[in-house]
Amino acid sequence: MDMYTLNMCQCTGCTKFALSNFDEDGNILETPGYCFEHTQDKEHKIHAIKNYVVRHEKIIGLNASGLEIKNIDINNKKFYGCNFQHCTITNLHGDFLRARMCSFDFCTISDCSFFNSNIQFTSFTGSKLVHVLFTGSDLIHNNFNGITAYQSSLDDSDLYNSRFIKSVLVNTSVKNCNLKKSVFYDTMRQGVSFKLSNTREALIDRNKGGLMGDLDAQFTENSEEEL
Repeated sequence: MDMYTLNMCQCTGCTKFALSNFDEDGNILETPGYCFEHTQDKEHKIHAIKNYVVRHEKIIGLNASGLEIKNIDINNKKFYGCNFQHCTITNLHGDFLRARMCSFDFCTISDCSFFNSNIQFTSFTGSKLVHVLFTGSDLIHNNFNGITAYQSSLDDSDLYNSRFIKSVLVNTSVKNCNLKKSVFYDTMRQGVSFKLSNTREALIDRNKGGLMGDLDAQFTENSEEEL
């Protein structure tokens, strides 16, 4: 399985990735192109990418970096090696979603549901998640470093070997989760519940296990964690 083709924008001096191009039949082409900022017909490009996602059950190697994506039903779809860095994603319904080796780095994701999804080897580094529901999902070997999650849910999920280093979790629920080998170094948490999760198998400090003893004072005072 190939990762997305990292073609750089053809605009002189631009360091952003080019968006995917399509042939007359709607298939992805591995040809040079432009990033969203330097794309001349932005509406046409947005329509082409959304149309591709809607028409295909399996999406491989799509580069949609920097787009605003909203009001799309992607239930049961499969994404492999796709790039959604710096996207604004709103009101997405992605229950039973399957994703492998995708990038959602530095996205703003709000009012989205990904119930019962299977997402592995995928990165959300530096993203902001607001009202995002991953309840009942397999979220294994993922990178959540530096995220800010607000009023979101990871309940009943498998977070095996996923990383939340330097993340901020506010009013976010992590109940009944598998936290074995999950890493929470330098996290800040307020109003977070880990009830029924195996917290002692998570890593909060490099010298000891268990989710305790490494909280920022302002978050600890009012924390609602249930350990």
